[in-house]
Amino acid sequence: MQMNHDGPWEVKLPFVPEPMYDGPPIGASPVSFTEDCVGEKAETAAAALQPGQVLVLENTRFHAGEKKNDPEMAKQLASLADLYVNDAFGSAKRAHASTEGVAQHLPAYAGFLMEKELEFLGSALASPRRPYVAILGGAKISDKIGVIENLLGQVDALLIGGGMANTFLQADGYDVADSLVEEGSIDTARDLLERAGDKLVLPVDVTIADRFDADAFSQVVTVSAVPPRWRILDIGPRTLELFQERLAGARTIVWNGPMGVFEFPKFALG
Repeated sequence: MQMNHDGPWEVKLPFVPEPMYDGPPIGASPVSFTEDCVGEKAETAAAALQPGQVLVLENTRFHAGEKKNDPEMAKQLASLADLYVNDAFGSAKRAHASTEGVAQHLPAYAGFLMEKELEFLGSALASPRRPYVAILGGAKISDKIGVIENLLGQVDALLIGGGMANTFLQADGYDVADSLVEEGSIDTARDLLERAGDKLVLPVDVTIADRFDADAFSQVVTVSAVPPRWRILDIGPRTLELFQERLAGARTIVWNGPMGVFEFPKFALG
């Protein structure tokens, strides 16, 4: 049985089961899908599984309890299975109901893909080939403070994009208008900027929108020219060129997190 948590919390993308598996048949029956991850539909579908069959649950982020690591939701998820395997490296850091929560109720293991990524990262971080450049995106600084501080002591350049760049930009004195900003992390961002110096590279231009929507009006502006009531949803073309220049010749590159709201085509350039 497979759980899914696709898309940022605000977007809540439904899971599309058709392209999920294109290899040889698994067991005697095709992979099945249920339109919820907890509750009667999920329980009925799980109870009907036969040996060798696979069930894919609907996006866990359709439930508010997922992000809150709700104990009751975690128990409901755990009741559907006998053990838990986490193979989603990018989500393992989050204390959500489908990650940390469910692992409190079932025997929990890392999957083969996570094992492979950890082995690669271990060797890359232990003895990186230089120049060594890291790219960090995603929404929150608070999720990655430890990662940032660790990387600053190792990398030759740290490129920042995504929603977390807004907090750094505001900490650096720029007005980012209605952009996503972690107000509680501004002092942390300011401290990191002071310690990092030229090693930490922020966007110089951004793609902005008049609302958080795939069909929003958009334009590219410098980071000093974000108008009131607009929000940053991606890095701009000059920033892309700047990042490419810093990446040219790099012999080790570590990348974590998107540079923009890639679910919306207009804001997927980064």
